[in-house]
Amino acid sequence: MNIIKIIYEQIWGFLGLDGLTTIIKNGNYSALLTYDGFTAVIAPILPFILVLELIRGLLYKKFNVVNYKIPFFSYLLNSVLGRYLSLGMTMICIGLLERYALIHISFTWYWLIYGYIVWEFAHFVYHYLAHKVRLFWCLHSTHHAPESMNLSISYAHFFLEAPYADLIRTSICILAGVPPPMLFVIMFIDGTWGSFIHIGETILPDARLGFIGKLILTPSHHRVHHAKNIKYMDTNFCNLLNIWDIIFKTYEPEDKQVPIQYGITRELVPNSFMDAYFGEIIYLAKDVYNAPGLKNKILYIILPPGWSHTGDHKTVNALKKVTY
Repeated sequence: MNIIKIIYEQIWGFLGLDGLTTIIKNGNYSALLTYDGFTAVIAPILPFILVLELIRGLLYKKFNVVNYKIPFFSYLLNSVLGRYLSLGMTMICIGLLERYALIHISFTWYWLIYGYIVWEFAHFVYHYLAHKVRLFWCLHSTHHAPESMNLSISYAHFFLEAPYADLIRTSICILAGVPPPMLFVIMFIDGTWGSFIHIGETILPDARLGFIGKLILTPSHHRVHHAKNIKYMDTNFCNLLNIWDIIFKTYEPEDKQVPIQYGITRELVPNSFMDAYFGEIIYLAKDVYNAPGLKNKILYIILPPGWSHTGDHKTVNALKKVTY
């Protein structure tokens, strides 16, 4: 019975129905006008879209259980470890850094715009480093390992990535004066949109979203980000606002003449969750162990994936120079 209860709680928690059912049971529908009520309504939407993706995939015979293996096992592992580590890191950063904020702002709509631009910059910094520092890539590569795109990919993360991401994002935002209540609202918006942009082709075949795609980053842009095509690699690091990708010249729209190939450039062990989750860490450890001298060992850790002490670099920049 305990096992059944645990499974039930995991499914219920995944569907995000706790808040909404509490409001319905209490009959306090005025709570829907509050922030907590709003988040309670929004929370179940993406899990139900994911279920719809699965159903449509089955109906149209496009469902492949392998496509959901990495996200599924990542979700199970991270629900135990990553969730609490991430929240703890956020609270630690707030407690340590809030007193050192450069400015102090109020929670108004115009300062919310400022706060979101700061958050997007912080997200860009974390995400850029996740692709350009090999140690951080080891934490991020699990998210890029799946060779298809669907909403479940938003759950595919190494359990230490969230604490590392929130260390950078929270620190930058708090030092820039974003107050904690505003930060948590931004995190909710960002997390919701960040999940939605992983929506698959069975639900949204053309994800450019017309004119909206000129203003913000759409699922199309994020599909580009997940591509292993050389043209697309290391682009579209932002989540919602494309301002920092444009400024730092990492913005790349989807080119219908270049079909997206998902995954990472390293050949993965077929259908292996362990390789997708721990593989990059193992390869880094081997490179560090075999590297001559302390300097090269350190460089393997801090330089981009593909760097080699032999000079035979296969970094994204090196590949793009050879190709273009």
